[in-house]
Amino acid sequence: MSFLLKCPNCGDRSVYEFRFGGKLKPRPAADATEGEWLRYSYEHENAAGPQREWWYHRLGCRQWFFAVRDTCANSVEATFFPEEGA
Repeated sequence: MSFLLKCPNCGDRSVYEFRFGGKLKPRPAADATEGEWLRYSYEHENAAGPQREWWYHRLGCRQWFFAVRDTCANSVEATFFPEEGA
């Protein structure tokens, strides 16, 4: 069985068409310390359950979008473009 991801623009596609961009989290301020940027880049919570993630449709419309994915079931609950809600 193939894992499908629904691009908000192109519809259901194989997950192999996409690039995972990481969990959606607030970026540090522009004047943040090096330590804050290191924590932002390398420290990950890895919590079980639903999380918001960045995805890039590299073999399709080439747009970035958000997905709400349950990490326990590896199922996608919703996908949407950033301007549709954060």
